[in-house]
Amino acid sequence: MTITSTINSSGIRNLLRALRSRNYRLFVAGQSVSLVGTWMQQVAMSWLVYRLTGSAFLLGVVGFTSQIPTFLLAPVAGVLADRWNRRRLLMVTQALAMFQAAFLAVAVLSGVVQVWHIVVLSLLLGVVNAFDIPIRQSFIVEMVSDREDLGNAIALNSSMVNGARLIGPTIAGLMVASFGEGVCFVLNSASYLAVLVALAAMRLVPAPQHRKQRRHVFHELREGFNYAFGFGPIRSILLLIALVSLTGMPYAVLVPVFAKEVLHGGVHTFGFLMTAAGCGAFAGTVYLASRKSVLGLGRLIVLAAVLFAVGIAAFALSGTIIISLASLVVVGFGAITMVASCNTILQTIVEEDKRGRVMSFFAVSFMGMAPFGSLGAGTMSGIIGPRETLLLGAACCLVGAAIFARQLPRIRERVRPIYVKMGIITEVAQGMESAAEQPPLPDAPA
Repeated sequence: MTITSTINSSGIRNLLRALRSRNYRLFVAGQSVSLVGTWMQQVAMSWLVYRLTGSAFLLGVVGFTSQIPTFLLAPVAGVLADRWNRRRLLMVTQALAMFQAAFLAVAVLSGVVQVWHIVVLSLLLGVVNAFDIPIRQSFIVEMVSDREDLGNAIALNSSMVNGARLIGPTIAGLMVASFGEGVCFVLNSASYLAVLVALAAMRLVPAPQHRKQRRHVFHELREGFNYAFGFGPIRSILLLIALVSLTGMPYAVLVPVFAKEVLHGGVHTFGFLMTAAGCGAFAGTVYLASRKSVLGLGRLIVLAAVLFAVGIAAFALSGTIIISLASLVVVGFGAITMVASCNTILQTIVEEDKRGRVMSFFAVSFMGMAPFGSLGAGTMSGIIGPRETLLLGAACCLVGAAIFARQLPRIRERVRPIYVKMGIITEVAQGMESAAEQPPLPDAPA
């Protein structure tokens, strides 16, 4: 074996090191199949709504109904994730999502589908996702046998989402053009079987019970809220994610409008645009998975937020397919790099008995704010135009990145003792100890 092949082999092992855990391998195998179906359904549903109504506002309404339950219910799901068996909860949510896709497929294939059907079924899926997201995020730590691989597992999880994002929209575009939207919903419903089988096949060590006495749900909610928002680093991350989700992420709601009205294309154009964003996101997750420690993630969050905002602005101003595709690659890279980096920091500094609740607040910030952004983007698009709506959102994201950058020195000071005390990654602890002897830099160790 040559030196080059040895280095390449070592690099691949480092990139995929979380797959050393059997349970996580099963999770990756099942989710990889299911997520392709999820992206197919998302693209097909957006195109179906726009084909039936031609309304950007109704696109926003559907986005709102599919995401508002996360804002309302995710904190309760976080309490359940800290109390109950997370694998069993996930099996329930995945089964319910499978039935939702099946109902949608029946409505479309039978030719009786109306917009209100889509709204109701989107609301149902939103309720399921409100419980699924925080439970799944807090379950990752149980699937990874080596705590040092947690950051890599989070990055690989994001890679799965965005790897599917490369495949799903393209397949959906071809399927919709050839057979109609209903086939995409059928395939998505069937894809959930893969993740259900994977969850059933896992062998898990029973999680330790951290609290001897259970208290009222609202008491535990308040306890989790005070913990999350009373600690500066967690609060700053959650607020940045909330701002970006409210003002920047709704760009996706307006992509069908740009595909048809600005670029004068059809469902194929829409699929290619979504795939471009997926390419950028996938590149971002591969980069994060290749990182060996959490050092420098604070500065990376700022840089990613800036790239995200610049990409949105470029997409808004573009009038050609090439520039639009390139812009969305940048958007995808910036979005997933920022979100996954924030997720990694939260997962590594949170107390174990509050993990579910903190991840539920992360879900509220990321997914829960999105419905207000989707509804706002659809409304603003009708008032000031889609281009101006995206430019306004990009400006808000830049402001948020600037505020977070100013807070980085304080964030580093608060996070450093946690990593040193816990010794999550030896090199991180050593690096921080040595950094403590130097003047503060704007690059937070987190």
